[in-house]
Amino acid sequence: MAPYRQDCSSAAAHPRLAARLPALVERARAAAQRLQAAPEPEAAPILALPGRTSDLPAIQALARSLKALAREVVVLGMGGSSLGGQALTALAGEEPGPGQPGQPRLTFLDNLDPGRIEALAGRLDARATALLIISKSGGTMETLAQALRLLPPFLGLPAEQRAARVLALTENQDSALGRLARRHGLTLLAHEPQLGGRFTVLSSVGLIPAALAGLDIGALRAGAAAVEASGAPAEGAALAVAAMQAGLSQQVLFVYADRLLPLARWWRQLWAESLGKGGLGQTPVPALGAVDQHSQLQLYLDGPADKLFTLVRVADGGGGATLSRDLAEGDIAWLGGRRLGALFAAQGLATRDSLQDAGRPLREIVLPRLDAESLGALLQHFLIETLLAAALLGISPFGQPAVEDGKRRTRALLEAAP
Repeated sequence: MAPYRQDCSSAAAHPRLAARLPALVERARAAAQRLQAAPEPEAAPILALPGRTSDLPAIQALARSLKALAREVVVLGMGGSSLGGQALTALAGEEPGPGQPGQPRLTFLDNLDPGRIEALAGRLDARATALLIISKSGGTMETLAQALRLLPPFLGLPAEQRAARVLALTENQDSALGRLARRHGLTLLAHEPQLGGRFTVLSSVGLIPAALAGLDIGALRAGAAAVEASGAPAEGAALAVAAMQAGLSQQVLFVYADRLLPLARWWRQLWAESLGKGGLGQTPVPALGAVDQHSQLQLYLDGPADKLFTLVRVADGGGGATLSRDLAEGDIAWLGGRRLGALFAAQGLATRDSLQDAGRPLREIVLPRLDAESLGALLQHFLIETLLAAALLGISPFGQPAVEDGKRRTRALLEAAP
């Protein structure tokens, strides 16, 4: 069974897109062939990672070691260094509590809010905790600040314990993070070369947390390997660019599964930072069904017609128990005996039909099940779709030069302070 199915037929027939789409699909397929034949250095590992298995045993061994040591593993990182891991580990369901046999709590610290950091620092026990510090450049200001705040208790541990419990994952080992790790006897791990943060989800950056959460990381990679660049991703990229050319300045990724919301947030960074350049791009908007049927759907159906919709749902709604027949009386009798998943699936279908009837361009991605294989495929689909959309727009999807200005200004303000 295919790990997912994409249906663009409704959007392709939309009057604002229909004339543009065929030529863009052909261009996208040609771009996919060029990408596979001669990828740029930054794109090569994105395409190669799904077929790689040689690094998986070491990742699994590291996860086993951390599970044996720690009741909680705190992942320090910003943007793609954190969002990919969150997208993967959400598949495991609710955050496990500390002390469960062989299953540490995973905490992602991805901001500098003092309230949260101080609360975390106040409860951490260095003798029962591990830190995974992730920064591709080794110089990410926020990640270094997180590390400087949380490291002191670990520095009092014996050297062997400190090295086992604090790991720094970076490409540049002569960076501030690399020097900090060597100076204090922390373990240095090698970041995938040339792979930018938002593209790292299927590398050790995402797979170490995934293995800690108990996911089948081999199945994640296998699902990604099943994605053919010139197929669904090319069609999706062409559709997105056709929408941009038609003035649809936003794309809503409407996911019908709580466990897919972190993926939608990961996609938001991927789409925004990769394509938002030179006056081009499309604002990515994550939405969660059925929550946002109640908070956003009025706008989507009856507000500005400036959005492309991508609806992602699980075929059976995710299963679930059967609702009580005895309690469902009177005007709610129709709910009795229904599976929760069937109700959830019907809500997704209803949203799809409402958007189509309102004349909103929509594509649908259906997962036969929500598991590691389908999740890996969906992630790889969006990675390749982003690369191909950039090719159609004539821009590089790598780097985020506009973001650097804020970093420079932050440092200047701090250095100028008394």
